[in-house]
Amino acid sequence: MTKFCTFYIVRHGETVWNLEKRIQGHGDSPLTAKGLKQIQKTAQKLKDVKFDAAFSSDLLRAKKTAEIILLERKLAVTTTEVLRERRFGKYEGKFFQEMQHLYEKIDKLDQNERFQTPLHEDIESDEALIGRFLTFLRETAVAYNGKIILIGSHGGLMKTLLIHLGFGNYKNLYGRFIANGAYIKLTSDGVDFFIEETYGIKKP
Repeated sequence: MTKFCTFYIVRHGETVWNLEKRIQGHGDSPLTAKGLKQIQKTAQKLKDVKFDAAFSSDLLRAKKTAEIILLERKLAVTTTEVLRERRFGKYEGKFFQEMQHLYEKIDKLDQNERFQTPLHEDIESDEALIGRFLTFLRETAVAYNGKIILIGSHGGLMKTLLIHLGFGNYKNLYGRFIANGAYIKLTSDGVDFFIEETYGIKKP
């Protein structure tokens, strides 16, 4: 009988740049006091989950998030660049409003074109983003068959995953529908993926 790996993919807590409405991408900024409280609340909700391993992006906001959730557990967090947020290149650190014209242009494309087309030549496309994330999830699901895995993650990465898995589309998963501290509970055998539960995510 096939065993499934279970993932808890958690968005990091609020950061200084979230608060200032700046693009983060591969840039980084520390968790705010509110962000720490958000993750403590998520940690409380997951307190009875027996994690077998933990991974996160190598960006400190995601790593710190995973560490807070694991505070009472004897598990180390393994970091990897593969789990980073979307690369925004020269737009990292800039205000969201400075990119609004890019979204207005790309929102006119159909679902498939939107998936393949980057907002700007300096910005990672959804196709590239989900490609690296799914490769990691599939390899990890096989290596940790039957285990429970924590992943410290990012909003853009999680949104692209939800769209890819049919939870919603570009039209109805718009804006800030994934709260800081939200999570996706996902199961996989290394081939197929199933969304078992969401927390802090507005359903379309």
